[in-house]
Amino acid sequence: MFPEIQWKQLALPARNFSWRIRSNSLHWASYNRNELCVDYDFLLATSMTDLSSLRGLVPQLSRVPTIVYFHENQFAYPSNKQQEETRKTINIEPLLVPIYTALCADKIVFNTIFNKSTFIEGARNLFNLLPDKFPSSIIEKLESAVVVPVPVEALQTQAMTTIPSELLEVVWNHRWEFDKGPDLLLAIVELVIKQSSPIRFHIVGEKFRQQPPVFDQIESLLSKHTNSLAIEAGAYGFIREEREYYGLLARCDVILSTAMHDFQGLALQEACLAGCTPLAPNDLAYAEYLPTDFLYDNELNTIDTAQLVMQRLKHLLALKQDKKALPKADLTRFTKGGLRTAYSELFSFD
Repeated sequence: MFPEIQWKQLALPARNFSWRIRSNSLHWASYNRNELCVDYDFLLATSMTDLSSLRGLVPQLSRVPTIVYFHENQFAYPSNKQQEETRKTINIEPLLVPIYTALCADKIVFNTIFNKSTFIEGARNLFNLLPDKFPSSIIEKLESAVVVPVPVEALQTQAMTTIPSELLEVVWNHRWEFDKGPDLLLAIVELVIKQSSPIRFHIVGEKFRQQPPVFDQIESLLSKHTNSLAIEAGAYGFIREEREYYGLLARCDVILSTAMHDFQGLALQEACLAGCTPLAPNDLAYAEYLPTDFLYDNELNTIDTAQLVMQRLKHLLALKQDKKALPKADLTRFTKGGLRTAYSELFSFD
């Protein structure tokens, strides 16, 4: 967004999370000291950076104005069943490091109000568990944080070929991990198959070495569904080519989220900008920018929630079959053009 600014970026591989969040300051102080000792105008760090330790290990950074950006927080990140069974005590490091980082920053920024509020609530609860009491000024500084969303690219889909379909084309585009709600997705797929609804699913997103086994069930069921309807199967798996992925979004009618957590929902926002109608849970960041017509109640059990989603999908299917336009969500304010001024003000330290 800002090619007129000369940037120097330092990043580490996204693996070994618990070690990475605690050791990044030691790594950069050891291997990138010369790069960090330049006379910078400001330092922009994510909340996963151990900034307090880094400024101590590289004292020159203590004189550089700093911005800390929270795109997620570990307080609101759900733990899976295996983690709950094997972990008897709280892993406090991933919780404390972002707090230290925020407190030593000049500016604190969150991508959504949901992210900010859940982080502050989590910090309060954590402080209540600690043996020492801390002054209220700590929470007050966190509360002073501003909210500036992550910019989303407005996709150039006009030049992409779209083939009209009589089916309702539904895309689910998340990481293939437990926190994105694959169990609810499975329940929805089962209802669609049971009712032989003319709905085609496109289940796409990044896979990892270990993934919930429920995805194998979903793939098997969708194969039977497309065979029974005598239709071509939808996309399934990771799409490497950007143009192919964006073309899929442009062809789809609905972007479905079954997430257990989402701190902004970039994949959903991209799909909305490509023309998809969103359908998302009402208890996450989505509620900040989507009208209630695009949200479903996520406080019920999996089966009841799946039935609610199915009702919404059938309504959208009926609109399409009647040749009526599906409702859209206007998210242009989340594009680079819509957010440039906010970021310009953020980078000013006059």
